[in-house]
Amino acid sequence: MLVVNRFRVPASDDSFRESLEQAHAVLAARTGYVDGTLGRNLDEPDLWVLTTRWESVGAYRRALSSYDVKLSAVPILSRALDEPSAYEIVEPGSVLNVHEARVT
Repeated sequence: MLVVNRFRVPASDDSFRESLEQAHAVLAARTGYVDGTLGRNLDEPDLWVLTTRWESVGAYRRALSSYDVKLSAVPILSRALDEPSAYEIVEPGSVLNVHEARVT
């Protein structure tokens, strides 16, 4: 699964990048993390993104509920734009999610 967290950050917020890098590092240490990247928009430099890939939605949810992530990553993740952030990865021939919550 793919998680896309976007942030709108004023240029005056000098500590944001470091905080987001730390949050990413804490997430990356959790079981089920596959990979991730930070990015900054070329046209709108106040727009940032953190993308992470996980083995499953369950692995991501367990990561978010861990003490280290709650302490170190959730404060910065709570600044993300209020929009859906979890995506299933679409591969050729795969069956897509239905309009129901998926439990894993």
